[in-house]
Amino acid sequence: MKYIVTYILGFIILVSCAEKVVDEPENLIPKEKMTEILHDLAILNASKSGASRKFKDSGIDIMEFLYTKYDIDSTQFAESDLYYASIPLEYQTIYKDVEARLKQQKDTLEAIGKRLNDSIREASIQRNDSLKAIREQKEGVKKPDTTISR
Repeated sequence: MKYIVTYILGFIILVSCAEKVVDEPENLIPKEKMTEILHDLAILNASKSGASRKFKDSGIDIMEFLYTKYDIDSTQFAESDLYYASIPLEYQTIYKDVEARLKQQKDTLEAIGKRLNDSIREASIQRNDSLKAIREQKEGVKKPDTTISR
């Protein structure tokens, strides 16, 4: 009898966990598009924190920009975000995708920066070598011949 009660309680808990907390909205933003929106939002928020004066001076509102870019409205975004947040595994997948895209972009930018720095360093070394050769040539021309002829 004890095992039957345990199984029934386990089944009830399992069924109650599967119950949807929030119903799917009519105009749900697809998962892929939501990932793109949140990716852009992360980049724009990071940019704004570094250049808040520029954003303020230009009058750009990040959310209005995103609503226009993705052809959505604030209600659609809020309802879709709430819906995905009510499904933790789905929401976690979206944010992991956003994080992976941001990491890939960061790695790409770091690689470009490293190549640029390496190129600058190489050009600087070549320039220094050229300047050294020119100095040595000038010094060789200016020095009088110190050998004594007999």
